[in-house]
Amino acid sequence: MLKRRSWLAAATMAVASLSLPALAQDEAPDAMVKRLSTEVLNTIKSDAAIQAGDINRIMALVDSKIMPNVNFTRMTSSVVGRYWRQATPEQQKQLQDEFKTLLVRTYSGALGEVKDQTLSFRPMRSKPEDTEVVVRSEVRGRGDPIQLDYRMEKTPTGWKIYDLNVLGVWLVETYRTQFAQEISSKGIDGLIASLVQRNKSSAAPKAK
Repeated sequence: MLKRRSWLAAATMAVASLSLPALAQDEAPDAMVKRLSTEVLNTIKSDAAIQAGDINRIMALVDSKIMPNVNFTRMTSSVVGRYWRQATPEQQKQLQDEFKTLLVRTYSGALGEVKDQTLSFRPMRSKPEDTEVVVRSEVRGRGDPIQLDYRMEKTPTGWKIYDLNVLGVWLVETYRTQFAQEISSKGIDGLIASLVQRNKSSAAPKAK
């Protein structure tokens, strides 16, 4: 299961890579995802440092190239759910920063495992006036194809991702359940403290 999740994480990074050029705001969401996924897969496969698992190189790629294409404010508020409005502006900022770090560290390690995977996209059913769409794809490599979908919204600067679906499970819903339990037992500050600790633990070097 852990190995399979690593492949899914790698695919997630592949689809969302590379910062958007100015013209991308007029680009169709499925076309944008398809173009960027191809570019980033080629980049990862040709980067020896990433293939070797250089965490600093991977973290830099994820943080600088992928994060600009994600609406983290919306994603974080959706994950925190009804408690978001109860949080102060400072708490909201802390939640967003720590959740971002959590996702970066969770998915960055999987990039080094990208080998021969390819992405196949399904036809997108949407209207020109739609401001929210779902881009559906499959990750193909060894084993069965893996479902990987993206909820995207149209913004003044182009299309951005605000949720991910891997094998039928949406990321926001998954974390919302975890975060709600934390907040119910420890409060918003307790959730923030828990995220800080998780991020510190994941950053610490593992014993060999």
